[in-house]
Amino acid sequence: MLPIAMILGAILYRPITVLNEMMPHLTQVLIFAMLLVPYCRISLRDLRISKLHGWLLALQILGSLAVYALLRLIDPLVAEGTLICILAPTATAAAVITYMLGGSLSTLATYSLLSNMAVALLSPIIFSFIGIHTDIPFGQSFFTICRQMIPLLIFPFVTAILLRYLLPRVHYTLSKSQSLSFYLWAISLTIVMGRTAAFIIEQGSENVKEEILIALFSLVACAGQFFLGKIIGQRYNDRIAGGQALGQKNTVLAIWMALTYVHPLASIGPASYVVWQNSINSWQLWKKNRRDRANTPKSA
Repeated sequence: MLPIAMILGAILYRPITVLNEMMPHLTQVLIFAMLLVPYCRISLRDLRISKLHGWLLALQILGSLAVYALLRLIDPLVAEGTLICILAPTATAAAVITYMLGGSLSTLATYSLLSNMAVALLSPIIFSFIGIHTDIPFGQSFFTICRQMIPLLIFPFVTAILLRYLLPRVHYTLSKSQSLSFYLWAISLTIVMGRTAAFIIEQGSENVKEEILIALFSLVACAGQFFLGKIIGQRYNDRIAGGQALGQKNTVLAIWMALTYVHPLASIGPASYVVWQNSINSWQLWKKNRRDRANTPKSA
């Protein structure tokens, strides 16, 4: 379903662009709904900060700076695009895939909050430190990032908590309807892919070689983060959540960060990251489904 959603979004990018203009908050509504479903399975006491979160956060922040410093010696634009792909916070949709792959939803939800807050606080400082768009006030940047992420991170979880106590029957029904979040995510992915395709087409063909190079390095960054996240997560018996926490990025916010802080062409990095991360997730879900079928005993 996920490859179909991506292909459909790329083909129908024009009507999706029109739909997005008519209903600019449609994606946010879908993400809110798809997060509400898995969040109905966790409670406040499940949100605990662990050593795994510390290692992942250090790799996200310090790793992005280290990679930027190395790649800047080769190509500044590639360095900027790759920096965004690593520094970008965890995607809100990562909770859905983590649950479907059998990972710890509470571990992922905790890191998602930490990752997004860290980026909101540190990204204005980081970009000022490396000397890019130092004219943007810290407060303006901080509140813009918070305005984009807090409704999608906090409100679904708060709603799930309120439903647990105010409408327990509704809460119970949602907690038992976890497959719904996957289909909502597929619809959201179609819309995001359509917007991504439109964005890439708008860049024109003047810098095709540079764009391809940025896209290739974003692929390396994507695969590397999934791999390292799983390696670190395995040490703490949370391999799936570790891979999703580090590898699946909030690409909408990442594209905004690229357009705001660095050269606009560098935004090809997070734009192409949409394809890479969802291709990896499609493969992981297919592999898990195949393994589950193989382990299911056949009826006589």
